[in-house]
Amino acid sequence: MSQKRWKVVITDLIVEPLDFERDVLKDIADVHALDAMQESELVGRIEDADAIMVYHYFRFTRASIERLNQCKIIVRPGVGYDGIDIAAARQKGIPVCNVPDYGTEEVADSALAMALALARGTHFLNSRLKRRIGAWNVDQALPVLRLRHRTFGIIGCGRIGTAAALRAKAFGFDVVFYDPYVKDGLDKALGIRRVDSLKDLLTESYIVSMHCPLSPQTRGMISSEQIHWMPKGSFLINTARGGVIDTMAVIDALASGHLAGAGIDVLEQEPPPTDSPILAAWRNPDHPAHDRLLLNPHTAFYCDEGCEEFRRKGAMEIARAYRGEPLRNVVN
Repeated sequence: MSQKRWKVVITDLIVEPLDFERDVLKDIADVHALDAMQESELVGRIEDADAIMVYHYFRFTRASIERLNQCKIIVRPGVGYDGIDIAAARQKGIPVCNVPDYGTEEVADSALAMALALARGTHFLNSRLKRRIGAWNVDQALPVLRLRHRTFGIIGCGRIGTAAALRAKAFGFDVVFYDPYVKDGLDKALGIRRVDSLKDLLTESYIVSMHCPLSPQTRGMISSEQIHWMPKGSFLINTARGGVIDTMAVIDALASGHLAGAGIDVLEQEPPPTDSPILAAWRNPDHPAHDRLLLNPHTAFYCDEGCEEFRRKGAMEIARAYRGEPLRNVVN
């Protein structure tokens, strides 16, 4: 007797046409996109799902998980899974899987792009001269320092951190990383340096780039105190998760002149509220942080090819669950 077709529900972000998902799952499942903008919109629409695909518009909490009557797998078709209550899923016997590799190159590229645009004065001068502020020369951006041999600090040297390290090396940076979870030897394999404490990394880095996951250990790891361990005139890049840094402390450090620039791709609340002081600083040309802040809407991961990749790989994990095969990337 053949197994019944599964019902696969995509909670948010991805909408019709669902060609990639259906191409993978066409023989085993029916795929539905709910296009929800908040968790409350899922009530009455997920209870009979055999598989759930969750993106990042809202948290997928215990309340939703406990309503799942026959779910066999929850997939996060992306790297970070902090928006899913994985402990609640584990208690209910539902594996949660992610797609950890799809955006490795793009996030690393974005981090370096932000770092270079800020440290070379490109963003600052473009922002100022567009508003006809200052002379048509480099003077108002000074100091602009040579990047070769400057220290590029990486916090979290997993897949993306490693890719960022290789790119920074290509620009001639002295690359150093802090990651207590990485085993010995990665520094030798990559030809970079390792430090044993966050403070050691911050105190010597001209540019700091965040590449760690959001966890209880990393939440808020960069606040005002840590920012002031960094040298005056340094740069901070965050393409990881909004919760790993206190972004308001970054704005304050830009306004005071302690940080020379910051590139922020991720915020703790996305999209941010309209009254966000971070948005206010970014949009207000009279704010002292305005010309030194690059802000993107959580897009460092994106490219057209990568979008197809994470959608297909997420669907492939569901197909493995349907066939009873070992799952590739269980996080709980």
